[in-house]
Formats: sequence, C-alpha cells, structure tokens
Amino acid sequence: MSEKPVPKTGLARILAAAGYSAAGLQAAWRHEAAFRQESLLAAILLALLYFLPLPLTDKTLLCGATILPLVVELLNSALEALVDLASPDFHPLAKRAKDLGSAAVLLSLLLALGLWAIAFWQVLIG
Repeated sequence: MSEKPVPKTGLARILAAAGYSAAGLQAAWRHEAAFRQESLLAAILLALLYFLPLPLTDKTLLCGATILPLVVELLNSALEALVDLASPDFHPLAKRAKDLGSAAVLLSLLLALGLWAIAFWQVLIG
C-alpha cells in the first residue's frame, strides 16, 4: 500500500486544485452528452447576452442563470458516477439518487428558461 501524499500548501495547492478542476471539466465534456449540449447552449446565450439591450443587473442575473445548469449538471454527473460505483446493480435508492439529481438539473434549466423568456419579453415590448 502506498503512503499518503504530503498535502500541498500555498501556490502549489492552488495550482493542483486548478488542475483537478480542469480534469473534471474535461471528463464532463468527454463523457457527458448533456454537459456538452448545455455548454454549447450556454455559450450561444452568453454571446447573445452581450448584444441584448438590457441593464447590467439583468445581464448579470441571466449570466448566473445560464451557468447554473452547468454547475448542477456537474454535481449530478458526480453523483451518478458515485452511485454507479457504489451500486452497480439496480437498487431503488440508487434510482432515487439519480432521479433527484436529474430533477435538480431540470429545475435549474426551467429557472434559466423562465428568466430568458422574461428577458426576451422585455426586449420585445421595449
């Protein structure tokens, strides 16, 4: 059995954490179709946001609402990976955990959709 690595501190810890985060984003992009789809949609919406004649506070809110589903999708993907590791066979609790994670993604997407709909309505009615 190998020894526990010595914890990093200072700048080395920050750089290691950034590397872990980059690896997580890369894994999500490579293995999660939903994350890729939501990322592409977010990129389009955030680019569009630049051109919309909305106050900065509205743009900030829309930016957060657009990124939130990506965050929730990452957490859901992590949860699903852990459930698959812990319970490779079907189990009702494993299904419930996965369903709850999926519901969280759905709610974040509905929130983003609602806020974007309100923003488009504001732009259209001037």
